[in-house]
Amino acid sequence: MLIQPDRLFPAEPSSRAVARRLYDAVRNLPIVSPHGHTDPRWYAQNEPFPDPATLFVIPDHYIFRMLYSQGVSLEDLGVPTRGGSPVERDARKIWHRFAAHYHLFRGTPTRAWLDHTFATLFGFTERLSPKTADDYFDRIDMALRTPEFRPRALFERFRIEVIATTESPLDPLKSHETIRQSGWNGRVITAYRPDPVIDPDFEGFGDNLVRFGEITGCDTLSWDGYLEAHRKRRAFFRDHGATSTDHGHPTARTADLPRAETEALFRKVSTGVVSADEAELFRAQMLTEMAAMSVEDGMVMQIHPGSFRNHNNALFARFGRDMGADIPSRTDYVRALKPLLDRFGNERDFSLIVFTLDETSYSRELAPLAGHYPALKLGPAWWFFDAPEGMRRFRELTTETAGFYNTVGFNDDTRAYLSIPARHDVARRVDCAFLADLVTTHRLDEDEAHEVAHDLAYRLAKEAYKL
Repeated sequence: MLIQPDRLFPAEPSSRAVARRLYDAVRNLPIVSPHGHTDPRWYAQNEPFPDPATLFVIPDHYIFRMLYSQGVSLEDLGVPTRGGSPVERDARKIWHRFAAHYHLFRGTPTRAWLDHTFATLFGFTERLSPKTADDYFDRIDMALRTPEFRPRALFERFRIEVIATTESPLDPLKSHETIRQSGWNGRVITAYRPDPVIDPDFEGFGDNLVRFGEITGCDTLSWDGYLEAHRKRRAFFRDHGATSTDHGHPTARTADLPRAETEALFRKVSTGVVSADEAELFRAQMLTEMAAMSVEDGMVMQIHPGSFRNHNNALFARFGRDMGADIPSRTDYVRALKPLLDRFGNERDFSLIVFTLDETSYSRELAPLAGHYPALKLGPAWWFFDAPEGMRRFRELTTETAGFYNTVGFNDDTRAYLSIPARHDVARRVDCAFLADLVTTHRLDEDEAHEVAHDLAYRLAKEAYKL
């Protein structure tokens, strides 16, 4: 068998038996995916995926960053360059390179997701390898040509109740409009990701501000006009289903400056004459401004701090963003979030969901904060911590202080469409294993564990994101 039915369950027999019962009750619950990175054009156009390499390898940094670390060039994997220079176009050759390096994923969550996908969607029972590469390619390629593997059919097959994509304020949301007008019942919504017009270090920031003004009809080079442009775009995104905003800042720093200081800082930012410290202060102020707007319009606010993005300068210059070189860094939350929490932390109608790449902060800072402030909830899995071990540690480090109900269930955060069910399956198995240990050590009754398992798999994400 390619995948084992008891994978990720406790080895101890009595705990395993409880985990099985809990999992059987939640395994087929609908999927709520409140922060996906899937392309809305898939659902709008509903065209077949081109080939196995284009579907699995080329867009997925979880895959190509591992191969790159072992000396495989991104060009040889078909990853397009910024300048349009030649890259491998033969999908079968790309797939063979992937298969030849499949051993690199032993023990990783990526391997678990891929094997789950290969087994459950395509019926494979033998592992991907150079020997089986052609059989894999041909069978997957043939399946992708059938109506059952079109994006909308898979959406329904996966039992996805709702998925949120993530778009810039500069995006016209044409794909979302196409979906809405198509009559299809699948619920695909957007989320407001304003980094391109908030982060002075974002490439093309000055031009983005100008474009922001053109789209909204606001004077985005004045402070009041700039804020009004955000309000207009947030309303536009809400009209297209958005219930949340998302902010990927380098740190969790927030600020609450007097208006005169804020206007002076914005004048520097808008003219491009700004130091690194001033750019960081502006991002900090804008987190608080975005929180104020969330209090006004009810949108849930997410922050994803602590990533040194595009760490590999050469790769960034050649290929652009999201090339697997976003590296975790140590992150402060207690002091960083205080200005924002001083204003809005006690607002029961405001919801701030905090993610982290700094696992050491879970028990020291984030769980105590979430266990106190009504507005603050913890997002349990992001990037490197959507591994089984990371999910388990999250529960171990946060439950004692924040409990289960100051977290927001599971968030798959994926660009790899076919891995969404696999990721949710891993999360459900890990949570059921954790709950089973609580039951067998007599810290939780089994009827309570069933309720918690359901909440973690479904209800908490749906409620936290107002879905």
